[in-house]
Amino acid sequence: MKRLLCFVLIITSLSGLKGQSPIQAVIPGDFADPSIISNGHQYFAVGTSSEWAPHFPIYKSSDLVNWKQVGYVFDKAPDWTVGSFWAPEFYFMNGKYYVYYTARRKSDNISCIGVAVSDYPDRGYVDKGVLIDHGKEAIDAYIFEDAGQRYISFKAYGLDKRPIELLATRLSPDGLRTVGEPFTLLKDDERIGIEGQSFLKRGDYYYLFYSGGNCCGRECSYDLRVARSKKFEGPYERYAKNPILSENRDWKCSGHGSFVQDPKGKYFYLYHAYNKKSGVFTGRQGLLAELSWPEGNDWPSFQPPVNNDKNTVQNIEDLFRSAKPALYWQWDWRNSSPVITQQKGELRLGGTVSERNNTGIALTVRPGKQAFDISTRVMDSETMATNAVRGLVYYGDLNAALGLGISGNQVQIWRVKQNQFEVLKSVQLSATGPVELRISVNDAHICRFFFKQSGNWEEIQTDEPVSADYLPQWDRSPRPGLHYKGATDEYARFSYFKLEYK
Repeated sequence: MKRLLCFVLIITSLSGLKGQSPIQAVIPGDFADPSIISNGHQYFAVGTSSEWAPHFPIYKSSDLVNWKQVGYVFDKAPDWTVGSFWAPEFYFMNGKYYVYYTARRKSDNISCIGVAVSDYPDRGYVDKGVLIDHGKEAIDAYIFEDAGQRYISFKAYGLDKRPIELLATRLSPDGLRTVGEPFTLLKDDERIGIEGQSFLKRGDYYYLFYSGGNCCGRECSYDLRVARSKKFEGPYERYAKNPILSENRDWKCSGHGSFVQDPKGKYFYLYHAYNKKSGVFTGRQGLLAELSWPEGNDWPSFQPPVNNDKNTVQNIEDLFRSAKPALYWQWDWRNSSPVITQQKGELRLGGTVSERNNTGIALTVRPGKQAFDISTRVMDSETMATNAVRGLVYYGDLNAALGLGISGNQVQIWRVKQNQFEVLKSVQLSATGPVELRISVNDAHICRFFFKQSGNWEEIQTDEPVSADYLPQWDRSPRPGLHYKGATDEYARFSYFKLEYK
């Protein structure tokens, strides 16, 4: 069984806590819709990857507070998918690890729920195809076991012009088929948008936790609500004092999490929220809260999130000395197919891009803060005399990117807006050989650009400040990294990459 769901959670507001250090995420950077399980002595969490590949990053922890990335569910997208890898649901049964996930189907662009299975929590997942195809959208799977019967619940949308609903159906013993017709758990009668559901059983009641509001972007309004019923099938009574988890001093738009129990019998909820300072530039980050049931109250309430008082946001210094690229590297898989090789202190980046891609290939990492410096050294290569661009990128999407690169014997500041590539400023190099590049981004999202061949860094002055404010996408944060724009039979060579937070 995934979780012993016989508890309720507590998380109170932090609005009155002045003068205290900010609450830090336990999994910093964009890690939305987290799902968590325990194998008895370790915890594993998986989160949304949206349009980044590899798909669905997996993290491991021994204490719920300090986490390390250990793998992905998919290195290659399943053949039936075309994008929107959202809301994975971790589950353990039959001696195997299951991930129920959302993706858009290639044939009609409708969101469906698929399932993948592995003997291991952090690798080796084999896709079993579409499990739920329902209306215009079926997303946000959650598995719940009651009296020996497992159910899969999900959000459904566009059903004969009815409002959004949370539905459920029985699950086969092998976890790979649904059994019978789906039934309604809760309808969006309040017209707030409901999703990201999870369940707890306490006493005679089933408690249905669900997120309401706008999940994503600058105008997010997410919060967590609860309803209860004496039968899993419902009907569910909404709590009069909803929402029970909303914004606090440091975080906003909280919701869509899952539950786990530690060895001492305490229960915890891993969920996502936006940092109020960095917002969409660091995405929906992973927070943790302890669960409890207040004496004399048969509805849940909340305590403050657990604070990771260590420096959870770590700088990156990658010297490319391992046999494979580090796990933190990802790319926009819809618009590029990178070829990445790494050996003896060098990373080579090449590959192909889609016909509509005027940006090139961006190999990126998830930022944990909005203000940072990135730097690299571009090595001599066969492309030195061509128009290929090789260097650094700050990438939002196909039509929203900016960077600093070497092209021929020039250093160029470039930008892509509305899928138009333009050079904002160029500087002539005085010599051949390796060139170091640096982009510095401040809290106001203004970028400065530097290069060095020997001696000190030289800043390239632009006519107007270069802002990254246009980069964030609705459901994901922009990412810094390495960049190549050139012929498919050529590549860029880099001898290091650094990401240093302010």
